[in-house]
Amino acid sequence: MEYLKIEEIAQKWGIGVRRVQLLCADGKVEGAVRFGRSWMVPADAAKPVDGRTKAGRTLAGGDMPLPRKTPFLYMTDLYHTPGTADSVGEGLSYNHEAQVLFEAEVAYSRGDVDKVYESANYLLGKHSGFYAVLSAGMLLAMCAIWKGDINMWRRAKIHISEAPAKNDYDRDTMQLAISAVDIMLYSVQSFPKWFQIGCFEPIHKDAYPAAKVYYAKFLYAIAYSVATGTLKLPGAEGLYVMTAVPHTLEPLICWANERNTVMSEIYLRLTCAAAYHNYGNDQEAFRHIDKALALALPDRLYGVLAEYCRALDNLIEKRLSLIDQNAWNEVMRLYKIYNEGWSKLSGAVRGKTILTTLSDKEREVAKLAAFKMSNQEIADRLNLTIPIVKQAIRIISEKSGLPRSSFAAIL
Repeated sequence: MEYLKIEEIAQKWGIGVRRVQLLCADGKVEGAVRFGRSWMVPADAAKPVDGRTKAGRTLAGGDMPLPRKTPFLYMTDLYHTPGTADSVGEGLSYNHEAQVLFEAEVAYSRGDVDKVYESANYLLGKHSGFYAVLSAGMLLAMCAIWKGDINMWRRAKIHISEAPAKNDYDRDTMQLAISAVDIMLYSVQSFPKWFQIGCFEPIHKDAYPAAKVYYAKFLYAIAYSVATGTLKLPGAEGLYVMTAVPHTLEPLICWANERNTVMSEIYLRLTCAAAYHNYGNDQEAFRHIDKALALALPDRLYGVLAEYCRALDNLIEKRLSLIDQNAWNEVMRLYKIYNEGWSKLSGAVRGKTILTTLSDKEREVAKLAAFKMSNQEIADRLNLTIPIVKQAIRIISEKSGLPRSSFAAIL
């Protein structure tokens, strides 16, 4: 591909060099590549529509291709600096669908579910383009989790499956979107074979940051299922698979950091922290939690933190309460809503009852028991006495009506 310098593109498009630089920095020039402080632009790159003009505003009112070929717009390099989420959204005013979509995804990350629901229905009712429809369906599924609404969940998956795919390339992206919805409830069955081996070639490279996030969630869900005995893999049992997960995720985190994809880095770090925590390495878990908090707090992305409170038990609470008391209060408020909704929906989808009446300590004991740990191992991990562990096991059994061997079903 032939590339031109900023000065050459500016002359070709008849605009100033500074304007071209801003367009590239805002992600409005497809294919633009940054080298140090300079940009190189594909010679055949189209001049972006100027949303400040009358013609641009007219076009912005109709369907326009998204600035990135992916339904996961907020995970791309459009959002590359913590604390700039709102300004990035404002900068997408030249493309109305992209702006609505990006701002809705940021709203989800903040736990503003009502805005997400409104935006998703707007995009679906507007008969938007392929990627916008996929993302709107996913947003609707996210709302269903927070609300515990199985009918909304099913409707969301129908919207995704009815997106206007034009070729196999689109259909592969659609399949990934369906799988990304399922993995929210730890279901890994719908992931295509090419994705399960870590191959992302069937989808556009713009979707790679998100694909890495969902691949991380896929690996974590597999490891969790093996650890609880709900999935059998030849030669693997207990927490052995979980110990291997960070070896795959650490390089993905470095990649996200190097590409400045803020949202994907937050998700990857929290998923990696959950893996470390589950097999007892809280020191490494805290390392990733601290860095995730540094990325999330400037834009108040409290919803994402609330989403991971289940997997990380009280680790986020411990760290956040020391940094920002107001943020901690909001995350805890959102976590209560998310936990109740997730438990209700997950139970309805799986035909089981997910307990929400367990205390934080009881839930942690139940999880470790589901990992097939002995009372002594649980006591050592949580710094408890064996009598206290036995008492917790008894209370969990009384609340759930299930024996210790079935605790995985209530988590």
